[in-house]
Amino acid sequence: MSKDYYNILGVNKGASKDEIKKAFYKLAHKYHPDKKEGNETRFKEVNEAYQVLSDDGKRSKYDQFGSTYENMGGYGGQSASGFEGFDFSNFTDGFSARGGQADGNINFDFGNLNDIFSDFFTGGMGGGRTQARRGRDISTEITISFLDAIFGLNRKILITKTSNCLTCNGTGAKAGFTMVTCKRCNGQGTIRETKRSFLGAISSTKVCEECHGAGEAPKELCEKCKGKGVLRREEEISIVIPVGIRDGEMIRMSGMGEAISKGTPGDLYIKINVTPHAIFKRDGNDLVMNLNLKLSDALLGTKYPIETLDGPIEVTIPEGVAMNEILRVRGKGVPTSKTKRGDLLIKLNIKLPSKISRKARETIEELKKEGI
Repeated sequence: MSKDYYNILGVNKGASKDEIKKAFYKLAHKYHPDKKEGNETRFKEVNEAYQVLSDDGKRSKYDQFGSTYENMGGYGGQSASGFEGFDFSNFTDGFSARGGQADGNINFDFGNLNDIFSDFFTGGMGGGRTQARRGRDISTEITISFLDAIFGLNRKILITKTSNCLTCNGTGAKAGFTMVTCKRCNGQGTIRETKRSFLGAISSTKVCEECHGAGEAPKELCEKCKGKGVLRREEEISIVIPVGIRDGEMIRMSGMGEAISKGTPGDLYIKINVTPHAIFKRDGNDLVMNLNLKLSDALLGTKYPIETLDGPIEVTIPEGVAMNEILRVRGKGVPTSKTKRGDLLIKLNIKLPSKISRKARETIEELKKEGI
């Protein structure tokens, strides 16, 4: 059944990448399983929708074929089995669920047809593809300074999560003992089962629950993790925060989510919160600040010392500048590469005096006569 990824994220089909990203951040934060009102199922759905809609290639195929586009084969858009999306529960219309009677007084025992056909067409043909086990995606958030957001930094955080056991390195085996062939599946990693239906005997292949498809198991179990290979512990994680990161952006660290026995770990999502700066605001790759000028300095021009993120500089105020005029200092903004940066924009505010002396008034009267 095709999933509506746009509906899952709550955006329309023409949504921009930024709108999709914002919707993902909001929902991922809301449904995170570690939160009191979190929902792991919804969290996974939101993540799945974002992974498709944030990728131009995947999104284009999804818009054409729906969420089953990865299974599109050469049979006019159908999967190889030809039964994609068919609900076999409706196949029993006219018959009772078990031991019922159809028109013509013939008795059938259909059992659970959905289970039978699900096994048959997803791996029961003897060699179907086994989906790899994957750990849970997790998320957290950190707060950094405005300066660190502009120039980037390396940061270490502590997270409590399910990780590989350090004693056995994730094998589940006791130190000094090797892995042996799994007795349950005889080293095959899968177990073949046969189910009977009105069609006859149908064989299906399932992943061995004992070794999780590895085909081997510990001869002696690790005393720390009891043979699971994973346990919940505190782990230090190093994060590389790139230069110019914006407030609310998410960093994805592949494979740094929760580990799972005999499988690949999930991903870690880190939301970045940037504290506001007392002087500077960001406008794209430029930095913007206000500078208050005396009326005399605005009329006659002067030089002003200002503090930038790189240290103090001196800017020249030309004669006769206007209110809200902007001065541009090139190369003092947000880095865009190793050699290029945005600019610093200085907005000029001319402060008018609330009181003036008699001498100043006489001077202004003279200027007024001159039409200034």
